Amino acid sequence: MYPMAAPFITQSWLNAADDFSLAALRGRVVLVEVFQMLCPGCVSHALPQAQKAARHFSATDLVLIGLHSVFEHHQAQGTRAALQAFAHEYRLEFPIAIDAPGDADAVPQTMRHYAMRGTPTLLLIDREGRLRIQHFGVLEDMALGAMIMSVIAEGALAVASASSNPAAGCDELGCVTP
Repeated sequence: MYPMAAPFITQSWLNAADDFSLAALRGRVVLVEVFQMLCPGCVSHALPQAQKAARHFSATDLVLIGLHSVFEHHQAQGTRAALQAFAHEYRLEFPIAIDAPGDADAVPQTMRHYAMRGTPTLLLIDREGRLRIQHFGVLEDMALGAMIMSVIAEGALAVASASSNPAAGCDELGCVTP
């Protein structure tokens, strides 16, 4: 079985209230793009891809959030003001968590808790709050779309089977002809 996605350990949020949480998103599939603003792969590929995915799937099915996890160049990218300017410049309008700083090793707390290898990292969380995918690096658009659709479709199948009518000879396995 898949593990539950752990809550993020954050300093604050951009584009959302500071009490915003993964738990509040249960019932929807959540795509999390973990990034640093000075990470070339994040800026050129991961963030645009995540925004494209959010545009192509219904907002009732998929929620995009960001996690800014700074583990290098803290003075250049480690302030809220720098992230606000970056988000404005790149038109990042989705909620962005600011990962809580780490200890002496400088690895932010959520990044450490999830044992991430770096940025970009993509997390895909299903409707029940389970971590389905954790991927470090770049994914092809088609592969990401297929992963998202697969998790969305699971929820759609569950809803369809729950709404079947046992009185008409239907149950979660199907319908029997009269």
